[in-house]
Amino acid sequence: MKNRNSLTLAAVAVMGLTLASCSSSKTAATTAPAADSAPAATAAPAAEPAVKGVGIDVANIDPSVSPCDDFFHYSSGNWLKKDQIPASETGWGSFNELIDRNTAVMHDILNDVANQATTAAKGSNTQKVGDYYASAMDSMAIEKAGITPLKPELARIDAIKDLKGLQTALARQQMLSTGSVLNMGVGQDEKNSTQYAVQFRQGGLGLPDRDYYLKDDARSKAIRAAYVTYITNTFKLMGESEATAAKEAAAIMRIETRLAKASKTRVELRDPYANYNKMTVAELQKQFPNLGIPTLLAQTNLGAAKEVIVGQPAFLKEANAMLKTEPLNDWKTYMRWHLVSSVAGALPKAYSDEQFRYSQVLSGVKQQQPRWKRMLRSTDNALGEAFGQVYVDKAFPPEAKAKALELVNNLKAAFAEHIQQSDWMSAATKAEALKKLNAFTVKIGYPDKWKDYSALTITRDSYLKNVLNSRIWASNDEAKKLGKPIDRGEWGMTPPTVNAYYNPPMNEIVFPAGILHPPFFDPKADDAVNYGAIGVVIGHEMTHGFDDQGRQYDAQGNLRDWWTKEDAAKFTQRADVVGKQFDAFMPLDSLHINGKLTMGENLADLGGLNIAYTAMQKAIAGKPRVNYDGFTPEQRFFLGYAQVWRSQMRPEALRQRILTDPHSPGQYRVIGPLMNMPQFYEAFGCKENSKMMRAAADRAKIW
Repeated sequence: MKNRNSLTLAAVAVMGLTLASCSSSKTAATTAPAADSAPAATAAPAAEPAVKGVGIDVANIDPSVSPCDDFFHYSSGNWLKKDQIPASETGWGSFNELIDRNTAVMHDILNDVANQATTAAKGSNTQKVGDYYASAMDSMAIEKAGITPLKPELARIDAIKDLKGLQTALARQQMLSTGSVLNMGVGQDEKNSTQYAVQFRQGGLGLPDRDYYLKDDARSKAIRAAYVTYITNTFKLMGESEATAAKEAAAIMRIETRLAKASKTRVELRDPYANYNKMTVAELQKQFPNLGIPTLLAQTNLGAAKEVIVGQPAFLKEANAMLKTEPLNDWKTYMRWHLVSSVAGALPKAYSDEQFRYSQVLSGVKQQQPRWKRMLRSTDNALGEAFGQVYVDKAFPPEAKAKALELVNNLKAAFAEHIQQSDWMSAATKAEALKKLNAFTVKIGYPDKWKDYSALTITRDSYLKNVLNSRIWASNDEAKKLGKPIDRGEWGMTPPTVNAYYNPPMNEIVFPAGILHPPFFDPKADDAVNYGAIGVVIGHEMTHGFDDQGRQYDAQGNLRDWWTKEDAAKFTQRADVVGKQFDAFMPLDSLHINGKLTMGENLADLGGLNIAYTAMQKAIAGKPRVNYDGFTPEQRFFLGYAQVWRSQMRPEALRQRILTDPHSPGQYRVIGPLMNMPQFYEAFGCKENSKMMRAAADRAKIW
């Protein structure tokens, strides 16, 4: 189980990476000024013709916008004017462009491997990856098979006769990762990070978040209606009459709405202490007898567990009551729905088309992605490290890893300076912070030891069977961890992933090979651009170790308060300034960013920028200053950062992002932290009345 508090650089949505902004913001900072208001300092004065640089696309810059009034539209305004979101995407930006380039490389690899798989040794990674992808692309075989490969699983549900049978079926649903009722798995014990523990968390919803069931605004009602239509039409495809399918959809909505009411909000889920409740199996069984805890554990190969960490006891209490009070047939309908909807992409086209029609209402996407892209993503999810080995050989040279490690070391040194020079932390807290910083594990590119897929059976016979087999294998592989030493070499992302993360119980920062490419990292670019792009990414992940969530874990990854009471209060006071700043941003009609939900990511952006700026200054010290493209190194640093976050998003997807995602939209990831940075004001010669310039008393500074 990937740690629930793993903190990522960016959001990954169902339809792909959706990092974007909306130009309809009503904040003053996003209003583009007239052309004659741009300051003279938008570019460095050069005594000779500008030297052409690498890493910044100067054609994307809109010189009619003042960088001191709206740096997002200044740095990427021309791109925003000309680039359109592809019909198959919910948003588009630098992340998506890199994903697309990576996807093209992966596509070539998969086609080659699929051809090689027919003669590869049975059981080899080549055979498994090739046959998985080939079966996924065999749409004719999928149409011919229909829902037949799913019938054994549907029969298990149909055979439920009583509560005991329901408990057994719930365990099977956990192994198949259908999301029914709750989520369970094995992960680090957050108060004893040297041990694995079984963990139970709230789950069971088909809509993106609890609030989608509970809000009465027109948008929420429309999404609920689309979801009911999706359920109804899917049951009709399975042979139900219109009336029966509609009745079943109503039962599912009733069950999921009850679960939603018992669920914590996304902000509440950010409190690691409140979501850590260790109980013995005996205590759990006594409190929640209808869940059948011993059955649930035994059926998922976790029968040896003596204790379980419960994330949300109030949710389990309601689920326990519901398993007894909701009609058995309605629970069977609910489980059938979660099973079928979880594998819609492996069923005939009519099923995935219904899923897509629902997603259109939810996200605003216009066109379904081509099948090969969807099946490539499925292969990466199922066999990511077998597939990743080939990707790394082809797309990630050793020198890239060495250069990235050098940058990490420079960022760590800069962060240590920031901690030591802090004017608000006591010596005791500084010592603990430095201890934690020095204990960071750094993972770059790919695992040192690859996953062993020998127990996973993959053939070309049935894509659906391959999907189910891979899920059961993953469940069993996770269950085997219980009672064993922590595997500190394990990765939570596959090598081609364009993202990064910090994992608090591991106290590790992780940068997959996929993100170590332009525009984030370019060996040909000058230091200023690389520090503004990948340098800030590195600083961002480091800062997650000291944001409002990450700071609650110590150097060993244990949930432990290592702060003095006074320093904790000072931190909270400073963090609240950032929260209020982002609360004021309004990306869409009356919808504000939630400063509490996005707190950790906003703090990580601000900290990452400050740390990377210091590291950049050290890197260029003593070297000849070259004003590439007519910009000073300091200006290129900020341009490198801003152009990484150039993005736009469909209004529907943007709304979903604001309601559910801890990451702020790209536009505000640019302007939000820069409005707190005197280094930015100085680099672009901003004046006191500039819209990007906050009064000194209103600025936030933590790291």
